[in-house]
Amino acid sequence: MGFDEPGGPDVFRPETLPVPQPGENQLLIRVSHAGVNRPDVIQRQGFYPPPPGASPIPGLEISGTVVALGKGAAPEMLNRRVCALVSGGGYAEYCLANAAHCLNVPPEMDMAAAAAIPETLFTVWHNVFERGWAREGETLLVHGGTSGIGTMAIMLGKAFDLTVITTAGSDDKCEAARELGADLAINYKEADFVEEVKKFTDGRGVDVVLDMVSGDYVARNVECLADDGRHVTIAVLGGLKAELNMATIMRKRVTLTGSTLRPRSDEFKALLADEIYNHAWPLFEDGTVAPVMDRTFALTEAGLAHARMEAGDHIGKIVLKVLGDPDDAA
Repeated sequence: MGFDEPGGPDVFRPETLPVPQPGENQLLIRVSHAGVNRPDVIQRQGFYPPPPGASPIPGLEISGTVVALGKGAAPEMLNRRVCALVSGGGYAEYCLANAAHCLNVPPEMDMAAAAAIPETLFTVWHNVFERGWAREGETLLVHGGTSGIGTMAIMLGKAFDLTVITTAGSDDKCEAARELGADLAINYKEADFVEEVKKFTDGRGVDVVLDMVSGDYVARNVECLADDGRHVTIAVLGGLKAELNMATIMRKRVTLTGSTLRPRSDEFKALLADEIYNHAWPLFEDGTVAPVMDRTFALTEAGLAHARMEAGDHIGKIVLKVLGDPDDAA
């Protein structure tokens, strides 16, 4: 699925293109499902162009079967079921992936769920545990608790013995967050999350904030941080700029950081995938952690999937069914 000009969800249209050919260390994957993510929406709106060399087709995560190998790819990868983090091209029947950015899909995992994992897993792992240095026994505040990122952060946080506080925009979403394991879920439309965090932590604050809002949330997040706290920004849905009291930053010894994943080098993503494979992927293989699934749309309904994401009513991941998989009953 592509579009001629940026715009609303209705700009998507089917297109026929040659099947891409895998280059060195690449795999050609027959796509079963593709995850839908906020960067896809921003790309469609014209504000997030693909990095140099990436496919202009949206889609940053896929599941499917390896059908061809590029030079240097391991022969045993052929015909393997995988999910992959990709730089673009996921909304298509065939997609290229770097072999080092793929994770093996266990037989008991359906391919819709597999497609819902890579983008959020790579993002949360890097930003909470690497940039945010989250450690066992610490407290994490994550905004947007029922988004794909939010649900993944709650589940991974609890799996690694963090206390998790989250915010959401309705009582139903707060209840969903609590069911996933959140220790405290705050309806930000009805309560001041800063005061609720202080009350819950007996005034100490949290060790890490995973921020997808930015804007005027940043100063409020800093209020929530404990001494030596870490503030990690991964999206700017609330605005590009923040006004901060730098005396507070100095007094609390706050670390302010952030990242974007898509433009990072293949080498960085390969190292990240290797760490995830060794430390987090076993939780998915044995079913300890599984993605929260919202709705599945046909590839031709990509516009409807984007409209649902923009409406903000979803809980968990939205995915597109592309060709399906003969071994997948989902």
